[in-house]
Amino acid sequence: MSAVPDGKKLVRSPSGLRMVPENGAFNSPFSLDEPQWVPDKECPRCMQCEAKFDFITRKHHCRRCGRCFCDKCCSKKLPLPRMCFVDPVRQCGECSAISQREGDFYDRQLKVLTGGGTFLVTLGSSEKSETMSCRLSNNHRYLFMDGDSSHFEVELSRITSMQVQTDGSTPGGGTSRACGMLLQYRPPGSQELQQLQLETTGDDRKGPTAWLTAMHKAAKLLYESRDQ
Repeated sequence: MSAVPDGKKLVRSPSGLRMVPENGAFNSPFSLDEPQWVPDKECPRCMQCEAKFDFITRKHHCRRCGRCFCDKCCSKKLPLPRMCFVDPVRQCGECSAISQREGDFYDRQLKVLTGGGTFLVTLGSSEKSETMSCRLSNNHRYLFMDGDSSHFEVELSRITSMQVQTDGSTPGGGTSRACGMLLQYRPPGSQELQQLQLETTGDDRKGPTAWLTAMHKAAKLLYESRDQ
């Protein structure tokens, strides 16, 4: 194990090298724990095609689910940023398909979220709204809200529900477009739910709409992480 700058450390696990926060309490809310590998003695056959393992047909563990497979059923090596692996790791067919879908979020949508968007923000039942820049922090742990007269943060792990609002059909019969987001969260030190509403504003809504779409994907990963 060796320490590296910026509050992270390089650790070696049975699955490969991982770059993780020095303090586990600061893990990304999207991160997943490494699975427990199915013990070798419990898997004499491939858990997909049921090929019998021997000196020729070797067994491999999928780094995402921990199950045993033959080389044919677990041949792909793909990035797995949700487990902080430095290099692509071996995954079974089902897990590799999931990781490929998540790749778009990590490659493109996270950049949209950290880049931010401008919204009309309403806190709680207040009748007063403020135009604010909303962005995801670089460590993915907070939503930062910055206005001309105020600033506040929402920790993603304290969000209990997140709902994207749409404006119905677009001109020409196109599909609906994201125009806002309603979320509920528990402020630090409180069990009471607070409501926060974001609405797109102005004529140029392409950027904010892309931000909301990316945030919707983030919500799916967030809730999946909690279910693990």
